[in-house]
Amino acid sequence: MPGLLINIDVPDLAAGERFYTSALGLTAARRFDDDIVELTGCEAPIYLIVKPAGSAIGPDGGDFRRYNRHWTPVHPDFSVADLDDAIARAIAAGAKQEGETLALPYGRQAMFADPFGNGFCLIEFNERGYDALLS
Repeated sequence: MPGLLINIDVPDLAAGERFYTSALGLTAARRFDDDIVELTGCEAPIYLIVKPAGSAIGPDGGDFRRYNRHWTPVHPDFSVADLDDAIARAIAAGAKQEGETLALPYGRQAMFADPFGNGFCLIEFNERGYDALLS
């Protein structure tokens, strides 16, 4: 089975590290040169990678990085024990909550944008979790 790691592009490594350690309680672990920091504290490591706004997203182009709010079909969801506390921490660190906190069959969820335009969710699962969606 393959391993999993998560890469998040940011225009400013220090600001990205401050946000993700403050908002989610992650810990800065290893550093790679001046443009990558590894964050731990989740099931998978998260790597913040400095990529300037306007740089190509890959060798074949197709789009350019932008750090205003943008949409992507892949985003991290962080499961938390206390959603209200996690929302307060995320907002205090600079996240912008998008919409109301949702009550769902599997628990409660709040959607956010980080200060760099990347989307993420916070989820407080109830005792059934995603099993609540099974018939």
